Amino acid sequence: MPVWNSTHVGHLLARTLFGYSKNDLSVAQGYGTFSDLIDLALLKDTPAPAAPNTWVTTVPAAAQNTSGQTGTWYREFNYWWFNLMHKEGLNMREKMVLFYHNHFANERDKVQYPQHMYAQNALFRKYAFGNFKQLVKEVAIDPAMLIYLDGNNSRGATPNENFARELLELFTMGIGNYSELDVKQSAKVLSGWQVNGLTANFVSTRWYTEASVTILGKTAKFDVNTLVDHIFEQKSTAEFICRKLYKEFVYYKPNEAFVTQMADVFRSNKYEMKPLLRFLFNSEEFFKASYIGSKIKNPIELMIGSSKLLELPTPDYINMYELSRVLQMQLFQPPDVAGWPGQRDWISSTTYSYRGGFTDSLLTGKRYNGVNVTGKLVPVPYAQTFTNSEKAVEFVEDVCKLFLAFPITAKKKAFLLETLLAGTIVTNYSTYSPGVSANLLQFFRAVMRLPEFQLC
Repeated sequence: MPVWNSTHVGHLLARTLFGYSKNDLSVAQGYGTFSDLIDLALLKDTPAPAAPNTWVTTVPAAAQNTSGQTGTWYREFNYWWFNLMHKEGLNMREKMVLFYHNHFANERDKVQYPQHMYAQNALFRKYAFGNFKQLVKEVAIDPAMLIYLDGNNSRGATPNENFARELLELFTMGIGNYSELDVKQSAKVLSGWQVNGLTANFVSTRWYTEASVTILGKTAKFDVNTLVDHIFEQKSTAEFICRKLYKEFVYYKPNEAFVTQMADVFRSNKYEMKPLLRFLFNSEEFFKASYIGSKIKNPIELMIGSSKLLELPTPDYINMYELSRVLQMQLFQPPDVAGWPGQRDWISSTTYSYRGGFTDSLLTGKRYNGVNVTGKLVPVPYAQTFTNSEKAVEFVEDVCKLFLAFPITAKKKAFLLETLLAGTIVTNYSTYSPGVSANLLQFFRAVMRLPEFQLC
């Protein structure tokens, strides 16, 4: 079992949540064991949240696009999800919803209606810790997916292959584990579903008429359910899903021996996600020292996590929405069906500057475009929540330990201390001194501008 200490607890929270506050870390440490923290908090089943508004049950109509309602509702949808992430506590459900959103990537520009995207988002939340095979079955007939990958227009006689291809390539098995014939035959089986308002209906006259088809070496009269069952009987399927989970939560270069262990757990638990996640987060593999601080935060992790870290009660979700587009991670608008590639793709000469601009805005109260934000740090009361708030050297140590995933060099630490002191000497430092508010803001800005702050 991994050693129970603040470093390992912080690492677990950093990977399973959208960041955490000093209080979150304290509460987490109160569980005493990884098993209790994982079972009683991170993987705890919680009630579904209330919908963002009544529009989620409004029958989609072209008029909402021309009137501008679609854009307004998508904004509200984004703000609503940001809020769920920010108020997640010690539960990782929303992190899994985002994982599924990226795994089964759909673009709002193609789907158009936020009602369909909300229903899909709710589906991911329903199965956050549930049965992945059943989720795949329901995604196959989900209205947003039917629209996005053209299943809505697929007929058995002239099947559209888009969803069938991505089902095998991106959603379950991976390239190299199926043939072009498997794609073509699967497309026939997946035909017959048509979006009608808020739901999808099966229309038998649009389905394939052959007595049987051969897919992945088996000949049968498949339907959606039996096709998905057959796909999950393939050895490569569990390994593909586990490899993707590993890359998301552990390290971007998978340890194939451990992925095999994960796949065995996944299969033996009939593709239930909770036992798999429990196995992963209790493993020695997850807590390897070389993995701590090895992941580049995605833009949502950066924005939500920074707001939680500074304990801002009312983050500016409009600011987050606008920056998510600049930082190339607008929710419900991934780049393509493969989703956001992540890791090094998050950082460029442009996005790195805007990342710093976002964290600056939490301190200055100004967005990158000069507009005021609705919430910003009040530095002195926040600093005084630290045990060593009146001891400059120790305070810098405490902040670095909380804000950064691993120790920084003595030179960088000395720079941060100089920034905090702003010309005074260590013995004169106090959070009660005149002008200390400005010094604290500069200090927190310097910490959050460190390259190490981009890692978790």
